[in-house]
Amino acid sequence: MSETPKLVLDDPWLEPQKEVIAGRLERLRRTLADIDGRSGSLPAHANGHKLTGIHRQADGHWMVREWLPKAKAVSLIGDFNGWNRESHPLAPARGGVWQLRLDPGTLAHGQRVKLHITGADGSSRDRIPACILRAVQDPQSHDYSGQIWEPAEPYVWKHDFDPATVKVPFIYEAHVGMSGEEGRVHSYREFANATLPRIAAGGYNVVQLMAVQEHPYYGSFGYHVSSFFAPSSRFGTPEDLKYLVDTAHGLGIAVLLDIVHSHAVKNYAEGLNDLDGSGNLYFHSGERGDHPQWDSKVFDYGRPEVRQFLLSNVRHWLEEFRFDGFRFDGVTSMLYWHRGSASFDDYWKYFGDDADADAVLYLQLATTLARQIRPGAILVAEDMSGLPGLCKPVADGGVGFSHRLAMGIPDFWIKLLKHTRDEDWDVGEIWGTLTNRRHGEANIAYAESHDQALVGDKTLAFWLMDQAMYWNMGKEDPSPVVERGISLHKIIRLLTFALGGEGWLNFMGNEFGHPEWLDFPREGNDWSYHYCRRQWSLADNPALKYAYLGAFDRAMLEAGKNHGLPGNEPAELLNLDITNKVLCARRGDLIFVFNLSVDRSIPDYELRVPGTGEYRLVLDTDASNFGGQDRVNAEMTYPVQKGGILSIYTPARTAMVFAPV
Repeated sequence: MSETPKLVLDDPWLEPQKEVIAGRLERLRRTLADIDGRSGSLPAHANGHKLTGIHRQADGHWMVREWLPKAKAVSLIGDFNGWNRESHPLAPARGGVWQLRLDPGTLAHGQRVKLHITGADGSSRDRIPACILRAVQDPQSHDYSGQIWEPAEPYVWKHDFDPATVKVPFIYEAHVGMSGEEGRVHSYREFANATLPRIAAGGYNVVQLMAVQEHPYYGSFGYHVSSFFAPSSRFGTPEDLKYLVDTAHGLGIAVLLDIVHSHAVKNYAEGLNDLDGSGNLYFHSGERGDHPQWDSKVFDYGRPEVRQFLLSNVRHWLEEFRFDGFRFDGVTSMLYWHRGSASFDDYWKYFGDDADADAVLYLQLATTLARQIRPGAILVAEDMSGLPGLCKPVADGGVGFSHRLAMGIPDFWIKLLKHTRDEDWDVGEIWGTLTNRRHGEANIAYAESHDQALVGDKTLAFWLMDQAMYWNMGKEDPSPVVERGISLHKIIRLLTFALGGEGWLNFMGNEFGHPEWLDFPREGNDWSYHYCRRQWSLADNPALKYAYLGAFDRAMLEAGKNHGLPGNEPAELLNLDITNKVLCARRGDLIFVFNLSVDRSIPDYELRVPGTGEYRLVLDTDASNFGGQDRVNAEMTYPVQKGGILSIYTPARTAMVFAPV
């Protein structure tokens, strides 16, 4: 009988899965012991990107090495040899690696290179090395090539940063290319100089960068990665990305990479697909290697060389670019053979035959490695399955993430706005949805992310106000549609912030109700950038109502920081008034009162609160500087009466936050 993991001791419902969880933990221990025996340590093992690829050695020679166990012939081609496929062949070496040593001066900074590979299937293709550190696109042919990157003046870092200082993550999800107002692709340096100060001024302490790993199609949002070790050249050079991260650290902001290890682009010309012609090098062979929903390739996490490749990728971004952690994309797809297409209505669904134990092992290794390299690393899992233990330490039988995204919350809000009248909103359902999670495993709450902003859907602001946003956003323009929309936008975000998790996430521009949707340039819109930008001028214009929403978002985060929220302590329900549609809750030392009635303002509303003394109003969605009507006197104090009763005035369609005096 194996030892019972702490994960099971903490959750007796997992007792029937004890042997599976203990088996996962034992496999991890054996794997780590094997890695230590072969390489000395897990970080040393995650060094594959320095052993393969194209690197200058200490004596000035160049070494070219590539893992292609089934290839028949390999040669290096590029600017240096006029793209001659015969002049510089690689020779087979140990472990399925091909290699070539070149004299000093053969290669130079900025030169384009590729490998010409004759595959096991007889195919003959020009391919990009798997661990290339930079890939660039030819402006005329649009073909991608690897590029030798050895600048004469490497970037000099100016700021140190400890991600452990981020106690409660307020994450600003951002895309560099669309971060400016002009209809074009913006750069790492533009983002650092123009957008990061906005993020800092807004009160966010983490920025999560999307679409950094090189991807051939801009419209993929960065999710069809081709070169895993190369930062996207669309936005600038590797030094420019380092400048961005360094600038963020100087502002006290942690930087997360939206890392994609769940799948890869299927393109032959740019990516890893069938690199040696064997049909299953980095990815599973046959149908198992295809991701039909995403039109991409699925990694074989059971292959040690693939795990080492991905672990080396984790180390590369943490060390070379000093990222403070990751948001792991598509974790649900990784964890299960069905790629997340099934329901999770029974604990066995998490641990049965549909679970990919190899992926679990890889993720446990990845989270372990990240913390060894970057203590305090923030590790967020994009998971919709709710796997127990995903955010528990690996030593306890967990997977080791620090947080998971509360993915059900934005879906709930969109569904509610699409299908239910305001008059019919159920405050009990809202409370249940926002608080229904595995406490003890931290969640990042969010009302909307980039997913809800994409063309084909709508942001919360657009669902609430639609075309009125085009005509009625002037502060002097009365509009009941906009008044309702602004009121509910603030309430929905505060509800989610207060009750939905242990951290917060916002997509770029949503804090001020950015209008319309997000659409990348594509054939269907005549390659337009009109919807692939951020209109900061709307938020900056004091004559427009967008400023109200931006001001409220800053105040909401400030109130949270001042009182340690959202913290690890779950919210306590104080009053659920179905008749009046009033929800009252306590979290930390704050009292939240949400009045979701469309027309019922209630004077002398009583609720029972803990403690004695007096409370004061610290945040009010109805304040005039947030676009409200100032129906409550912000200077009043509220004594706790006999029996622990707090008596307040709660206006319709508002939310108020009270703190002890």
